[in-house]
Amino acid sequence: MADNNTGVGMRLEGKRVVVTQANDYMGPATCAVFSAEGAMVIPDTRDLTAPGACEALIAEAGHVDILIANLASPNFSGTAVTDVDDNIWATTFDVMVHPLHRLTRTVLPQMIERQRGKVVVYGSAVALRGLRTLAAYSAARAAQVGYVQSVGVEVAPHNIQVNLIAQNYVENPVYYPPALTEKPSFQASLRRQVPLGRLATAREDALFALFLASDESDFIVGQALPFTGGWVQR
Repeated sequence: MADNNTGVGMRLEGKRVVVTQANDYMGPATCAVFSAEGAMVIPDTRDLTAPGACEALIAEAGHVDILIANLASPNFSGTAVTDVDDNIWATTFDVMVHPLHRLTRTVLPQMIERQRGKVVVYGSAVALRGLRTLAAYSAARAAQVGYVQSVGVEVAPHNIQVNLIAQNYVENPVYYPPALTEKPSFQASLRRQVPLGRLATAREDALFALFLASDESDFIVGQALPFTGGWVQR
């Protein structure tokens, strides 16, 4: 029977799903969509840059069928590369890259033992298409892509699928606050930059993550899949 909230069946019934940064970015929409699909969602809001935090999260979660790595930083634009100091550079990797490895490294043994599992990363399309004044952010996002590609093919023989959503132009109060989106200049830029001519909703993005977390995506391995309304084409 279809669920009234999503229009599809209970695709994650009985699955245990860890969602990081559950109150931020794609966290709320993901928790809502996955819960409606029957998942037992384990939302986490701790600082994953703290020593041992990633390992503690997985240990506390216990059985994990699906890891949703929602890792992002609000400090992402407007800095010329000549002004990117060591602190800015290190912070982007501390927030978005190192926790990804620690979480994945910790959760994979149990998935390998069961010969089944999913890791879905909310990444960014700036790893696939260059933008000015985003050197540190883009480098960290590109590191996520390289990591997913490598780990994806490494664990595929264990029936574990690791994939990344390379997104841009998705509704978010941090990246796209109303003060920005209501400007005529932004709306004109949106129509010019995005072939679809609009922002995606967070729910649309979460439904894409749902597909990658479901059994329907078992043949998709180590991919960085654009979700950009046509801004990136591959």
